[in-house]
Amino acid sequence: MATKIKENYLKALYFLNRKDRNISLTALANDMQVRKPTVNDMVKKLSAEGFVKYERYKPLKLTEKGKKAAALVIRKHRLTEMFLAQVMGFGWEEVHDIAEEIEHINTTQFFDRMDEILGFPTIDPHGSPIPDKDGNTNQFNYELLANIPANTTVKLRGLRDSSKDFLVFLNKKKLQLGTIITLHHTEPFDKSIIVSYDEFSEIQLSHSVSSRLLVERFRN
Repeated sequence: MATKIKENYLKALYFLNRKDRNISLTALANDMQVRKPTVNDMVKKLSAEGFVKYERYKPLKLTEKGKKAAALVIRKHRLTEMFLAQVMGFGWEEVHDIAEEIEHINTTQFFDRMDEILGFPTIDPHGSPIPDKDGNTNQFNYELLANIPANTTVKLRGLRDSSKDFLVFLNKKKLQLGTIITLHHTEPFDKSIIVSYDEFSEIQLSHSVSSRLLVERFRN
């Protein structure tokens, strides 16, 4: 089985499992954008290798081996994104597609060296946690900006959506990780919010945007 294909399936299962512990073949097929029989064949192979627990008509489950393997691919991806952003100067909207290719390199020393050069980061450029060498991931208890009450100051810590279009939008609004934001008002009708940050004394953000921003209440 090609390593790239296997790793992409494991990643898809890992992220689907975070949304729904009862993963169906149909859900996996939709996520991978392939036909269901193709997914069925691949899942059987992953099951034979001990990565997935597969029984007919029952939800798919990643084994501990599968979870670790998937987390280590994600580690390589997020380390690469951080290296591209911090060392090579790529924008956070540019790094994903490049990292998708580099994450399949199976040379541990390459990524260990990357990790060392970066100073052993714990998050990627979008604020997502980087799994450690054992596949363990720290989860942060950040809040959605959409749920923050008025007259509260927060720090932007992460994103629920790191799609290129959304990142380009955030660039235009000059929003980046670490930005200190004060929320002044939430409109009851459409849940849009009025905030201030940096040189913006008053700017409106839609509920669609505020529900994609992960924040931490600011403490001096």
